[in-house]
Amino acid sequence: MRLGIIGLPGSGKSTIFQALTRSKPEEGAHKGHRIATLRVPDQRVDALNRLFKPAKTVYARVEYLLPYGTEAYSLHGQGDESFWNEVRPCDALIHVVRNFHRRGGEAPHPRDDFIKLETDMIFADFVVVEKRIERLDLDKKRGKKISAEEHRLLEACLRLLEAQRPLRDDPELATAHLLKGYTLLSAKPVLVLFNNDDEDESPPPWEEPPELYNPLVVRGKLEMELAELSPEEAAEFLTAYHIKSSAMDRVIQHSCSVLGLIAFFTVVHDEVRCWLIPRETTALDAAEVIHSDMKKGFIRAEVLAYDDLMAAGTYQQAKKEGKVRLEGKTYIVQDGDIINFYFNV
Repeated sequence: MRLGIIGLPGSGKSTIFQALTRSKPEEGAHKGHRIATLRVPDQRVDALNRLFKPAKTVYARVEYLLPYGTEAYSLHGQGDESFWNEVRPCDALIHVVRNFHRRGGEAPHPRDDFIKLETDMIFADFVVVEKRIERLDLDKKRGKKISAEEHRLLEACLRLLEAQRPLRDDPELATAHLLKGYTLLSAKPVLVLFNNDDEDESPPPWEEPPELYNPLVVRGKLEMELAELSPEEAAEFLTAYHIKSSAMDRVIQHSCSVLGLIAFFTVVHDEVRCWLIPRETTALDAAEVIHSDMKKGFIRAEVLAYDDLMAAGTYQQAKKEGKVRLEGKTYIVQDGDIINFYFNV
């Protein structure tokens, strides 16, 4: 899973990336986009590691992309289109909004800044959708067979975009399989990240915020500086600034939530591993996440809830208590399930 970090010039995208990834700023001019792969913190993996003492422990991971040329664009497509092309393949977006004072005391305008970039994404999608509809209409006139369902979905997209609304407002359009290939920007889930002053812990006031808002406050400059300290050195400052967990941990957790992901675990061959899947995933599809052969030869899944394992103390005791059960292909995997897949190919 990959999330792209976007925001207006001066919003602090690079600062957030550095705080999130604990990386150093690049010297000189931008040399290309930056990608960081981060481990998803999960106390359940830690507990399973202590219980089973495996030779190998594998945490789930997510990727964060800071696009090249983050300042090289402007409203309504007048800037560098390569900026948007870089984030189009991302599964979700982190929209960094300035909520700190600049030098000279320039006050932030978070609501206006948010709307500006949202408008830019809506316009970019409008251009893509309009061109595709024109192409389909032309093909139909030439006697070529077109997908009526695709045309219907695109027309619905156009109406929503004309109304200055992002496609994520309509779940049918945002998740439509026929539209996946267009990588429409405003259809992607978004985490709105307010980049605050060092002393400001609160989100800005906002009357009637947009749907699917998902706000999070991070004091980017402060957290970037704390990320450069050792854990011992940072502890005192974390307490002083009322920071209970790092920006990295909070952003990763919110990223998984925005993407609608849950975790299941496998404990096999002396390895504990965490896997991320979308909610409502069946056991059959979860097996495919591990290996395609597991789906092809799926027989059954042996399932134990994490909480039941912790209450029993051992896997064997959980079995004695009847907590371990066998499930079929259509079972909906729950967050925290420990699963052993049986298959034959």
